[in-house]
Amino acid sequence: MGKVVLVTGAARQLGGRFVRRIQHDPEVGRVVAVDVVPPEHDLGGAEFVRADIRQPMIAKVLAQHSVDTVVHLDVTGTALGSGGRTQLKETNVIGTMQLLGACQKAPTVQRLVVKSTTSVYGSAPRDPAVFRETTPVKSLPSGGFAKDAVEVEGYVRGFARRRPDVAVAVLRFANILGPDADTPLAEFFALPVLPTVFGYDPRLQFVHQDDVLAVLVLAALDARRGTLNSGTFNIAGDGVLLLSQTARRLGKPTVPVLLPAVTWIGQLLRTAGATDFAPEQIRLLTHGRVVDTRQMRDTLGFEPAYTTAGTFHDFARSRGSGLLPPARLAAAVDRLAAGIGMAAPTGTGARR
Repeated sequence: MGKVVLVTGAARQLGGRFVRRIQHDPEVGRVVAVDVVPPEHDLGGAEFVRADIRQPMIAKVLAQHSVDTVVHLDVTGTALGSGGRTQLKETNVIGTMQLLGACQKAPTVQRLVVKSTTSVYGSAPRDPAVFRETTPVKSLPSGGFAKDAVEVEGYVRGFARRRPDVAVAVLRFANILGPDADTPLAEFFALPVLPTVFGYDPRLQFVHQDDVLAVLVLAALDARRGTLNSGTFNIAGDGVLLLSQTARRLGKPTVPVLLPAVTWIGQLLRTAGATDFAPEQIRLLTHGRVVDTRQMRDTLGFEPAYTTAGTFHDFARSRGSGLLPPARLAAAVDRLAAGIGMAAPTGTGARR
């Protein structure tokens, strides 16, 4: 028969791409795609069920289709359509609670995969240089999607204790980028001029949208020999980029502002509908965040195809040149550096 996989958040780009990808795996017999609105994209041979995971109806969907694998992708930081922050939080938190309650009562469910984020670690000035999955968090997120993810993970841990027979995988993704990424950070990088915090140049990590799909498939299926796809895993591409490096690669100017004014700028951007410049995102763009991915490789057995730099390169290429074409900007920087080197006096010349 093959596995019966239920996927939440199917109307979103990531959900739709995962649905189309997973149904071609030989281990999968049927895919049930769920969302509150019909998707605008093709779902292939998957069966679409219009259902709100915040409502008890989701339990009937699990029972009617004898679902054995649940992939919960409807935990996100961007609203679907005209939905606001309130609706988004309800879907993230209340929807997860309702879904987990339904999974707990469904005897056929054997595996649960939950999309989370490295934002659960927060961003603070005294954070460790690198976060591991077991690193105690000094400053929990105070709001927004990051706080939702912390609550979601708490409910997932409770579910795992109540249903120890279910294999549970929580995937903490770094900032997701790629040609089709619809994340808050992708919206930030789409701005013609990038506001930055004066005196700060944070380290950032990215994960490519194709690697996101690949690791979700790996976590949803049976573990390979010598690997274990149950637990909590940081998912990110190798290496880091400074915010200043991302701006140069996009060919976009930056506008450094003093930290006290950043909140006001965030409110202005939200009012203009330009981007979700939430407080947690401001902290990320101030202090940065880097995670350790050894468990991703050693335990889960996943090797990303893209590095952090490679991910950003693919993203930048899909967005076209900014106000300052990267090649021209790099050439200008090289000329400036060469000019400074020629102008610098040698020890003998200085004495003359």
